[in-house]
Formats: sequence, C-alpha cells, structure tokens
Amino acid sequence: MKITNVRVNIVNNENSKMRGFASVTIDGVFVVHDIRILEGNNGLFLAMPSKQVAPGEYRDIAHPINSETRELFTNAILDEYKKELENSENSKEEDK
Repeated sequence: MKITNVRVNIVNNENSKMRGFASVTIDGVFVVHDIRILEGNNGLFLAMPSKQVAPGEYRDIAHPINSETRELFTNAILDEYKKELENSENSKEEDK
C-alpha cells in the first residue's frame, strides 16, 4: 500500500484542540476524507473519521488495522500539515 496524495486544511482556532483536517489517497484509487488532526498533551495525533452510533458514542468508519499502517498515515499527514503550516506562515509574512 502506498499513500499517493495527502491534502490538509488547517483550522486556525486557538480555543480548540482541532488543528486541521486531512484527506488521504491510497494507491491512487481510494480516498479517506475527514481525518482530524488534533493537539493532545503529547503533541499532534490523528483521529480517524467516525460516526455517532449512540448519544456520546462514536465508532470509526475507516482506520488502520496495524501499527505499521497507522504510522504510515500519521507520518504522511503530519509531514503535509507541517508544510502547509509553513506555507501559511510564509504567506502571512509576505503580506506584511
């Protein structure tokens, strides 16, 4: 399996732990949308897309089934997030 495309949308809300959303294309033929990038006590982490199945209870719709694949997703998404964050900061400096 190869991640062939990652798209990240940054969320700029300092009052929230949400840092952005990502979409990942796998092997150029399958896309997973709405992967959340969150700020936790130990840094950034991913929350896979989920749906509410009962009040206060959520279940993942799609998720990696082993640690190797989870690491692949995490590295690809967080690398792209950092690039987008740098681009966003550079754009702000150029506007000044």
